[in-house]
Amino acid sequence: MNLKEMQKQIWQNKLNKGFNTTDVNKEFCLLYGEVAEAYDAYKKKKDDLGEELADVAIYLIGLSEMLGFDLEDEIKNKVSKNEKRVYKNIDGVNVRISD
Repeated sequence: MNLKEMQKQIWQNKLNKGFNTTDVNKEFCLLYGEVAEAYDAYKKKKDDLGEELADVAIYLIGLSEMLGFDLEDEIKNKVSKNEKRVYKNIDGVNVRISD
């Protein structure tokens, strides 16, 4: 299954289960909560870190569908853009010098 198909499947599950599909602010807050849970699992070396990271991805993918973005295309475009950027290490910090 590719990311486009997964995005549709995640959205359909939200619809089927009666989860939030309209309140963007709430969805951002829920996503933030999932990131915090993943960080907590990492810091405490919990066994469920992978599952928490999956929750982060699921919320992000669902939010992308809610907002009308094809996340797969957006990621491909951003990776391509990042590959073209040039950085210079200045005093131990990578500073972008061109796009």
